[in-house]
Amino acid sequence: MMARSGGDALKASTSCGIRLHGNFGAFSQGSGYAKDAFSKHKVEKFDLSNLNWIEKIPECPVFCPSKEEFEDPLDYLQKIAPTAAKYGICKIVSPISASVPAGAVLMKEQAGFKFSTRVQPLRLSEWDADDKISFFMSGRKYTFRDFEKMANKVFARRYSSTGSLPSRFLEEEFWHEIAFGKMDSVEYACDIDGSAFSCSPTDRLGKSKWNLKRLSRLPKSVLRLLRMAIPGVTDPMLYIGMLFSMFAWHVEDHYLYSINYHHCGAFKTWYGVPGHAAPGFEKVVREHVYNQDMLSGEGDDAAFDVLLGKTTMFPPNVLLENGVPVYKAVQKPGEFVITFPRAYHAGFSHGFNCGEAVNFAIGDWFPLGAVASQRYALLNRTPLLPYEELLCTEAMLLSCKVSNPGYKVLAPPEEFLSQKSVKVSFVELMRFQHRARWLIVKMGAQIEYKSDVHSTLLCSICRRDCYVAYVKCNCILDPTCLRHEQKLLSCPCKCNRIIFVRENILEMEALAQKFELEEGILDEVHRGNGLSQLADPFFCTGTEGYSPYCETKIEARLPNDSIYKGECVNKPSPAGSTITTSFGLDESSSFSDAHTNSVRRNFSVAKCPQSICSHDSSAMEGSDDSDSEVFRIKRRTTNVGRSSIGDVTVPNSTYRQAFKRLRKAYPDVRHVRLQSESIQETSESVRETSDHCSVPATNSRQNFETASRSWKGGAFPISRKIKQELSEVKLTNDDEASKSENSVRFNRGELPRESPSIELGPKRLKVKGPSTKSISGHALY
Repeated sequence: MMARSGGDALKASTSCGIRLHGNFGAFSQGSGYAKDAFSKHKVEKFDLSNLNWIEKIPECPVFCPSKEEFEDPLDYLQKIAPTAAKYGICKIVSPISASVPAGAVLMKEQAGFKFSTRVQPLRLSEWDADDKISFFMSGRKYTFRDFEKMANKVFARRYSSTGSLPSRFLEEEFWHEIAFGKMDSVEYACDIDGSAFSCSPTDRLGKSKWNLKRLSRLPKSVLRLLRMAIPGVTDPMLYIGMLFSMFAWHVEDHYLYSINYHHCGAFKTWYGVPGHAAPGFEKVVREHVYNQDMLSGEGDDAAFDVLLGKTTMFPPNVLLENGVPVYKAVQKPGEFVITFPRAYHAGFSHGFNCGEAVNFAIGDWFPLGAVASQRYALLNRTPLLPYEELLCTEAMLLSCKVSNPGYKVLAPPEEFLSQKSVKVSFVELMRFQHRARWLIVKMGAQIEYKSDVHSTLLCSICRRDCYVAYVKCNCILDPTCLRHEQKLLSCPCKCNRIIFVRENILEMEALAQKFELEEGILDEVHRGNGLSQLADPFFCTGTEGYSPYCETKIEARLPNDSIYKGECVNKPSPAGSTITTSFGLDESSSFSDAHTNSVRRNFSVAKCPQSICSHDSSAMEGSDDSDSEVFRIKRRTTNVGRSSIGDVTVPNSTYRQAFKRLRKAYPDVRHVRLQSESIQETSESVRETSDHCSVPATNSRQNFETASRSWKGGAFPISRKIKQELSEVKLTNDDEASKSENSVRFNRGELPRESPSIELGPKRLKVKGPSTKSISGHALY
């Protein structure tokens, strides 16, 4: 199972039972500073004798959408992002409320719900080799009600009150307590798998798209493309706190957006730093918070590595004094807090409360997602997301989407800004990949199509995902991405080095060139506002005679000709045939530690520029337990350099003859209905363009036999020879069919009720798509 970052916080974790005050013996093993884990002492670098700086922190923006604006969260967030992102965080007041309280959900709808807490030392730290903070597991399990009673008892004992207190007063209390107070520690139940949104059909908020169990999989969310669920990233987690429970300064994994909903209880105070000020934040942390002896390297990346542990807490006045902007939000029940890409944030609870959070991403995330991937690579950290695959897939879907003539009329202006980010990032990636391949070929390497088209491998050196291409040689048997000049220059393999590329690389490059023709795209690329990958000095020198997208020879070997064991390369197919490749994550890669009991979701991408997309159910055999979205691209192998939207693949005479024989045997039959259980609708954006991006159903033998049994509502005999011939038919649409009623509409989460038929040849024999009931009852999130 994939996990969020932050595991460093538990490096020194042990069980401390339920003794939270005065018993440090349980922490003494394996850590020289653990015996003083809760001991307060004066930290000179943090002066909290005067708390007047609290008044200097401005409030973040607060948005109060109408019920109509509240209809689609990603549409609304895309609309406010240009304004709100400047502050790093913002608050949204929900116009509708939950009718089923979170406590009732967790105690009744989820009977037996229990959780463990972490013990947080309530003190400041020197942040040197001998004094740093870790959050320890308590070793005690709570029910929701038991934790509420404990937290309320602590609050009442301190303030002789059970009601809420002014936010400004509690903010001063928190920073005074953390510097000079007598409380040793608090407990915080963070990163708890689950959700407090009700499943009741009468709960308006639970039924809405703002239910965090659904949000990351909405049509405009980039994370909908992931095959597997990631707790806390694609699936929400609960955060149950008490007085002064804190979440330390951190940035979201991969610089993603986050959304946090306050279900119930006391308020929370948030501090946020805008994403554009993140470098300044890291510089201040490196120079004024961390001592050099605890950093593993030089520069801000060393500080970033420690911040990933999510245990660093220090007062915001340190940032204010060094010119880093900070904004504040006080979150109340029924309110959402949004954090924007690369925005550092921290905060604390005013008493017992319950919140829930999840990540999401829209198109404007891609440039910052590239920066995060680059930093993970420098730190040799395994990424949670396959960035290259997400970008390439989103770009191809975008091309299909904007091909709809009416799209530009209907799309809001914010949509085009988001799309521009996708296009610029994709163009930069394609330009980098092409230039890198050209230079490596110039050094003597060859290029071949890779056979493991269903997988995204990780670079053996930096752990990046190698979706587009990777290198192998006799020296380095494991895949290596194209960013390691020293390895490539020092490698003696020369001609024995092979670059493996995806079979649809030419289609992707053609799409990048199409994007470059649009106004402003190349200007952004040349300014380096996208991935900024061309700044590598190795790939910026020695390029005499190079031009973008110039032809590079791609070898096509028979499987037995490959110089690497297990590396099979597809040979060219006969004219008019198709090759099916897959956009997906390999079950053996680190991305595919998929959850069990997850729903399989096969994504049959519609016909895109430079490619024809279709569904192939056989590719998913053996992965019933994976939460999978697989993208398959069907393309012609002849004249690949000149493929176009209008390319048509016509069944050969053998296939036509099979249909003639079948139709002759049953002259009264006009239609064949294929019962496919694999095609699922994933995106409303694809559905909107399906009239121009239609695909056939599946052509597997199993589906054909199912169709045969359902012909005219009863069984009929078909010869084995005809079955075999028909099972091999490769169906594609032509331009006329794509504009007619012969299209399959996609709508995420259910199959089309009645897929229009697809004309095959001059006869009026038709093939219809699947019915809606083949996947009913499956949960999507």
